[in-house]
Amino acid sequence: MAAPVPISARLLQFDSFELDVHAGELRKRGIKLPLQGQPIQVLAILLEKTGQLVTREEFRSQLWSADTFVDFDHSLHNAIARLRETLGDSAEKPRYIETLPRRGYRFIASVEEVGVQAKPSLQTEHATATPTRVQSKLRLSLAFALLTVITIGLALWVEPTVSHRTSAAGPIRSIAVLPLANLSGDPSQEYFADAMTDELITELAKVGALRVTSRITVTRYKHTNQTVPEIARELNVDGILEGSIVRSGQRVRITAQLVYAPADQHLWAETYERDLADVLRLQGEVAQAITQHVRAQLTPEVQAQFRGSRLVDPEAYDAYLMGRYYLYNQQFTMPGPLNQAKTYFEEAVRKDPGFSLAYSGLANAYLFLVFFGQGQVSAEDGYKLAKQAVQKALELDENNGEAYDVLGQLSWHADLDWNAADRAFSQSLALAPSFSCAHEDRALFLAFRGRRAEALAEVEKSKQLDPGAGPGVELAAYFQLRDWERLVEAGRREVAANPNEWTVHANLGAGYAATGKMPEAIAEYQKAIELSNGNLDAVASLGHAYAVTGQRTKAQKILHGLEQKAKNGKASPYLPATIYAGLGEKDKAFELIEKAYRESSLDVAWILKPDLRTDSLRSDPRFVDLLRRVGLSN
Repeated sequence: MAAPVPISARLLQFDSFELDVHAGELRKRGIKLPLQGQPIQVLAILLEKTGQLVTREEFRSQLWSADTFVDFDHSLHNAIARLRETLGDSAEKPRYIETLPRRGYRFIASVEEVGVQAKPSLQTEHATATPTRVQSKLRLSLAFALLTVITIGLALWVEPTVSHRTSAAGPIRSIAVLPLANLSGDPSQEYFADAMTDELITELAKVGALRVTSRITVTRYKHTNQTVPEIARELNVDGILEGSIVRSGQRVRITAQLVYAPADQHLWAETYERDLADVLRLQGEVAQAITQHVRAQLTPEVQAQFRGSRLVDPEAYDAYLMGRYYLYNQQFTMPGPLNQAKTYFEEAVRKDPGFSLAYSGLANAYLFLVFFGQGQVSAEDGYKLAKQAVQKALELDENNGEAYDVLGQLSWHADLDWNAADRAFSQSLALAPSFSCAHEDRALFLAFRGRRAEALAEVEKSKQLDPGAGPGVELAAYFQLRDWERLVEAGRREVAANPNEWTVHANLGAGYAATGKMPEAIAEYQKAIELSNGNLDAVASLGHAYAVTGQRTKAQKILHGLEQKAKNGKASPYLPATIYAGLGEKDKAFELIEKAYRESSLDVAWILKPDLRTDSLRSDPRFVDLLRRVGLSN
């Protein structure tokens, strides 16, 4: 590795090129090349640190002032591209400038000093300049600023603004989209960068030839110092897409670069810019460019989806992104974030009644509020509102894969129509083969239906797409299958990995209770209640555990509270029924279960068949008849 060359050298020579630092000229065999401005400055910094990494932050601090933050990413890409073009260099087989993904650049050729003079460095020169020279430099700075403005103006009309295409080093059949960096200079826009990352993942998930890592898994790499090959090995993917996003007023710019991870090789970079109203089409263009570059086959339907995106009201899109942020990036099993998501989705559809994705997001929010809203929305009302929203979403866009996933859950939980649920989940995955949520939902549905092999295969698919998230999916599948030994085994593993996830503790508690480990079950239920801020199903499980262990006073105290909530519509009648079953009061248990059935309670379609809390009722003809009416007879 060559030693760094001081910037004070008058001429820096490499191969047939020489850079006159102070004149700002690059020559080849004595002939001046048409290169000036930022590319010359970038080259000078690279030559000064020959053989060493120059980070993006170093370039920023030396060449871009704080008030030009918005233009840094775009300008640096342009400068490097112009340098490579002039030097006859390339990103995939660099002779001079090597890209170090997520870090910066390095000059790798040998550099020699020629005709060194004892002139002050650029930094010292600034301190000793005469007033006349300061004025000259000021005029030069103003001229450069004007050139930058003109360049940005042209970028608004010419899209995409940057494109470096090379042949892929190897086949890319799987990809992870790392969180886009927020370069807007405004921390409040972090939600926008996160949500746009989600949207790109959603677009790419439509491509059947690509396995796309889920949004939840990649979130943990948002502020990582890991290298691209390290991340790719952890995620078991061939390609990494990384980039940045800038939002300035109603303009959005995405800069993306694709890296072939096994060789840490930069393959492609491109910058796209649009009005916020046209952002859906922008996402489709980015996704289509990536699939073309990795030679993934696109069906005509997916091609049409990428090309056919409509304009969207900018304020509606903002509200939609905030809704997704609370629905997917916060605790979606907690009432607070779910209510926030619902509010933002409602705002989005109010501002743009033709926005299909906002309706499917709203449907999802209502559905989750039925599941996890602690009685804030009744099953009857929540299902009704979710059905209205999902119907509207599909009227507006029949290719909305998220809407079909919600429709599958509604057909399952609200309508008890297993065939319709199966069709809807299959359609969702046909439209978006890497949609991890649909794989998870279908896995649980198949387990619920007793289709064990298919269910566990879907669990494995969801784990491939989402290796760092969704611990509850595998546990819930074992719960539905009444595979208590595996539920305990997996539950212990997941509690160690996710000690603050209440659903994991609740499922492990069920496994312990089913295998006769009641003290351990009670401890896990108590932990689940603490972490969930009083989830009512976990409370009912604790009450049942007290009942079957002879702690009747504790059980009846919980029972009384749940009955009051059920009378006020804040809890399903099914929950106190499980405690009555534990206390041996079968008639009262059946009375409340029948009431839950009439009210289309979630519990009837979700856990009636596998629920260990109703084991004492299973031999009763009334239970067999109820299973028949629900459609759950063996």
